[in-house]
Amino acid sequence: MLAIQKRLSNIFYIILGLPSTAMGFALSIQIAVLSWILRTKYNLEIDQIGIVWAAGPIAGILGQPIVGLISDKAWFWGGRRKPFIIIGGILAALMIFALPNIDKISNFFGIASIMAVAVTVALTLDLSINISFNPTRSIIADVTPDGQPRTKGYTWMQSISNLFGSGAYLMGALIGNYFLIYAGVVIVLVFSIGPLLFIEEPRILSASPSDETKKGTGKNSDTASPPTQWVELFKLYFAHGFSWLGIQTMFVYMFAFLEQKLPAMADMSVADRNARLGQMIGWSFFILNAVGAIWPAFMLEPMSKKLGRVRTHALMVATMALGYFGIVLFASSAIMLYSMMCILTLGWAAVVSLPFAIMSEKVDKSRMGFFMGIFNLSVVLPQLVASSIVGTIIKNAGDKGIIFIISGTSLAVSAALWLFVSDKKTA
Repeated sequence: MLAIQKRLSNIFYIILGLPSTAMGFALSIQIAVLSWILRTKYNLEIDQIGIVWAAGPIAGILGQPIVGLISDKAWFWGGRRKPFIIIGGILAALMIFALPNIDKISNFFGIASIMAVAVTVALTLDLSINISFNPTRSIIADVTPDGQPRTKGYTWMQSISNLFGSGAYLMGALIGNYFLIYAGVVIVLVFSIGPLLFIEEPRILSASPSDETKKGTGKNSDTASPPTQWVELFKLYFAHGFSWLGIQTMFVYMFAFLEQKLPAMADMSVADRNARLGQMIGWSFFILNAVGAIWPAFMLEPMSKKLGRVRTHALMVATMALGYFGIVLFASSAIMLYSMMCILTLGWAAVVSLPFAIMSEKVDKSRMGFFMGIFNLSVVLPQLVASSIVGTIIKNAGDKGIIFIISGTSLAVSAALWLFVSDKKTA
């Protein structure tokens, strides 16, 4: 074990956050590019784009728990989580490369339906991200002690991930989405595999108290972890699920809101309008991640010490709900849209960092991969609802402002539900 890992130095926290950053970068590319490219290059309709987005969550429903369960027990290629991070990183890079080449893939294999190929690529990309996201988050819990060091691990992870995620959207806005895609292939590969050379995983994870009792070591053994708090977990899942219902609605359908609400686009040529649409999406999500990168390590961690993690998180989620309603009321220009996106950054920074620290101390640590997989259901199931049911509602709505009404309402419900989650380690 390297000295930086023994000391839990800041450099180690940065390295520890890079594999998750790789998957976050892949997800940023998916968010910035997938709807845009399906709309502008392949001419898919809103409900068809929703179907393509639904493919990934369907795969993730089974993929994450299974991978988590296997990784808890497996050991090969020098680790428990490392092999799955490597496999997922390589697959994600390949599928990112495939995004602008869906038509070429379709022609090469003689497949007449662009939709079929798009769904296959999207499903494999999302499954690849799911395969790796679980281990990249589980490994942080594996190598950090409970309490503030664990919180620091996840907040630093998300600050780094948001920083690079903002870089992804900046590339798309300034240089173009095609440059973003091909640069992303390299970044995902390097950040998935390189950091694993500096992280040593524990061969034996802490056992549950029941296992320790069976071995005769007693409930208070130093290697025992707290029992799983199922009631608290389900409260957490529901609260987190409503957050992602609103967030995913924004990610998938924001383009439809911009097409309708920004009349300056109406006088542009098709090519210019498509380019402008891609730029605005890129700038919006750049702001979400660039400003959001500031909050986890430099604001949320200190706030959580004073207010507690749950109260801090609920407050940030409520702020995000206000930001969504602000978009509906005030985002009649690009400047106002970007201003409202700044408000969303507080909730976004919290949603992708604090719940992992909260959840990780409510479960048996020896089954962390499995519980991370189950936790992911509170993300992918809302994604599935957003991609199917919400997509139909939005398509049939005359006013596309309904996109952010749905998002704001979902985040408001989430903030209320988080207040019922205990911040205590033990039940």
